Amino acid sequence: MAIILFDPLDRNRLLPLAATRAIAHFRLGILTQKERWELRTERKVSVATAAYLHCLYEPLPEGDQIWVDASVFPDTAAIDAVNNLASGEALRSEGSIWACRINADQDSIHTLLQEHNNCKVLEHAVSRLMHPWDLINKNRQQLLEDFETITAGRLSEPIPAHVHCSHPEKIFIEPGAELAPCYLNATEGPIYIGRNANILEGAAIRGPFAICEGAVVKMQSSIYGATTLGPYCVGGGEIKNTLMMGYSNKAHHGYLGDAVIGEWCNLGAGATNSNVKNTAGIVSLWDFHTQQYIPVGQKCGVIMGDYCTVSIQAAMNTGSMYGVCCNIFGSGLLPTVVEPCSWGVTGLRYQLPKAIASISNWKKMKGKTFTAEEISILEYIFAQL
Repeated sequence: MAIILFDPLDRNRLLPLAATRAIAHFRLGILTQKERWELRTERKVSVATAAYLHCLYEPLPEGDQIWVDASVFPDTAAIDAVNNLASGEALRSEGSIWACRINADQDSIHTLLQEHNNCKVLEHAVSRLMHPWDLINKNRQQLLEDFETITAGRLSEPIPAHVHCSHPEKIFIEPGAELAPCYLNATEGPIYIGRNANILEGAAIRGPFAICEGAVVKMQSSIYGATTLGPYCVGGGEIKNTLMMGYSNKAHHGYLGDAVIGEWCNLGAGATNSNVKNTAGIVSLWDFHTQQYIPVGQKCGVIMGDYCTVSIQAAMNTGSMYGVCCNIFGSGLLPTVVEPCSWGVTGLRYQLPKAIASISNWKKMKGKTFTAEEISILEYIFAQL
């Protein structure tokens, strides 16, 4: 019996990152939600999402299956409750059903959940990914948990003699990774180095930190925890408490802190974000779902949707929210809100053919192609504006 991770009805609360992916494919810590549920349950996991995203995912299995809200984190109690579900039972927390075992399809699942009366309530509240800024606040804890999950019962590749490190027992290196002379400090959290990752000369890294498959840390970089460089990302300059989901570049000097960067983004040389107000007051962040500012805490840098490029020497303001597929440039301090598919910051629209050509070029640089399915999703997003 498979687990099907489904997007909740209010999936738009996770915009702009939810515009181009199912919530099951959000990366946090080291793993995506799908990978996390697969590893911790040892079950096959399928993905149910918005109709315009179906082309990215395999058809769902039919019959009696376990459906789980993709925004729920799989702690031990949640996994035990899911595994013990009988057919026709559901699990509810804080008034909403987050898991059930029924025969359904993704067109009817939400209706069935809303009408379901046979609910089994967990004794503890489940932890959910509720807002895009949760990816900043929860990355440290998920890094710690994912590190334990991935490395349990396995041996790390040896740490090269030319690498200076603190707490080597909390450093795990996958096969194919290359480490030049650098400094790895796992005093405050583990350091995970993925397959074929590359850490260049003079980099100084403080955990918790994860560099996923094929990613690169540039020379003389300073990286503080809790930071994740997703697959085939490039990290350089100074980075702190940042999640880069995959295939994005922050290759040059400049500061990136308390930030979330989607896939296929590029930050030009010298681009820097602020993460604290000059007054040290509470930062409010624009919510694309509710169309209002929401207080998020004392520190918040930038949250950036997929397919964004940021110009050289860009000055990104505290608490900035950038929509999907933007070419961001402008003089002085950039605005805190850049709407999806923007050209610059003056309200102009990115032209779809130019956007497709640009994204195709960036993908070629990493040996990838912009697929017809991905282009259809971008066309859908442009059509909604």
